[in-house]
Amino acid sequence: MVGLTKKPINPTELLKLVQRPNCGGTVLFVGTVRDLTGDQVTVALEYEAYSSMAESMMAEIEKDVRTKWNIGDIAMVHRLGRLEISDVAVAIAISTPHRADAFAACQYAIDQVKKLVPIWKREHAPDGKSEWVHPT
Repeated sequence: MVGLTKKPINPTELLKLVQRPNCGGTVLFVGTVRDLTGDQVTVALEYEAYSSMAESMMAEIEKDVRTKWNIGDIAMVHRLGRLEISDVAVAIAISTPHRADAFAACQYAIDQVKKLVPIWKREHAPDGKSEWVHPT
């Protein structure tokens, strides 16, 4: 399961989606909105995406992860819209027979999402100013 949503992400639900009897390792990555980026105070983030391309790229990342590791299952979801501090922006859950693969696959998946998926974020500052932040 991969996708985008405007609704709050429930990480526990993602864990349930990937649990398998043959998998002893399950890793969950949860990316939340933080209040400080470098020296910049943030009060909220706003995410936008080229939705069809973003979902297609997320599906490609899922396929790629499945070719590199023995995956039980994988679920990835990214939230769109305005998010407040501590809101979940992205979550990835992966189950594998052994923990080392679960950690490696999850690390790879989030790195690929950040690198390849066309999702943009706008940081909102306390003074009402906002700016689009480009990924590095």
